[in-house]
Amino acid sequence: MTTEVRHRRAPGTPCWASLMAHRADRTREFYAALFGWEFSPGPPQLGAYTLAEKDGLRVAGIGEGSAEPHRPVSWTTILATDDVDAAAERVRECGGTVGIGPLNAGEDGRLAIAVDPAGAVFGIWQGGLFSGADVTGVPGSVGWSELLTYEASTAGKFYEAVFGLAVEQAGEQDEDRAVLVTGGNAVAGVRGLGRALPRDRGAHWMTSFAVADVDAAAHLAVRLGGRVLTAPHAGPHGPTAALADPEGSPFSLVSLP
Repeated sequence: MTTEVRHRRAPGTPCWASLMAHRADRTREFYAALFGWEFSPGPPQLGAYTLAEKDGLRVAGIGEGSAEPHRPVSWTTILATDDVDAAAERVRECGGTVGIGPLNAGEDGRLAIAVDPAGAVFGIWQGGLFSGADVTGVPGSVGWSELLTYEASTAGKFYEAVFGLAVEQAGEQDEDRAVLVTGGNAVAGVRGLGRALPRDRGAHWMTSFAVADVDAAAHLAVRLGGRVLTAPHAGPHGPTAALADPEGSPFSLVSLP
């Protein structure tokens, strides 16, 4: 969970966070006020998709999905790969499904959207001119990505097989936690919730955005039309809170050491 620069990401590393909103204009206003984001046009192949920037560095993307008022919206964690077609095939071989792609995003890269065997949606990105976020781990950028699923080790084996990640146990003995590791670095978390997994969401990836002050950011989010799902509390990576934006898309805040 440290600042990154523009370079190739190791396979399985979260490299981008993307949100397809009902009303992208209003959603951009919310996150701009919350994190200080500014926006620039994304690849034309992705339609009305914009790149969120913090201090001139690209940190996330927001687009507009199909006009289905009851379609839930959520942030999608996108994992890096050197070969999206091969990774998509491994997803299928390991019991997952590929819902979109692989498809080209011009010279920026190649993308697929997949679902793991437990039902969690994630993206796969083969970087071209664009390798992913310019920075992570600083206020206004992605601070951590965690898979919330039924059982940590079972889910971890899937990502191990698809991306070549190692799975290491983490947390207290009574916690079902693991981390996904590559090159000796923990790049994402996995938390098994069993029956406590929210029925309305099922297994899913959670994006945590870094902020300087979790309490202050949570209060601001509420004033901007969001809501608090889990009040600020101590977490394994620092103070944290779970929120939802005005369209109901969940995300987390984390204040990194």
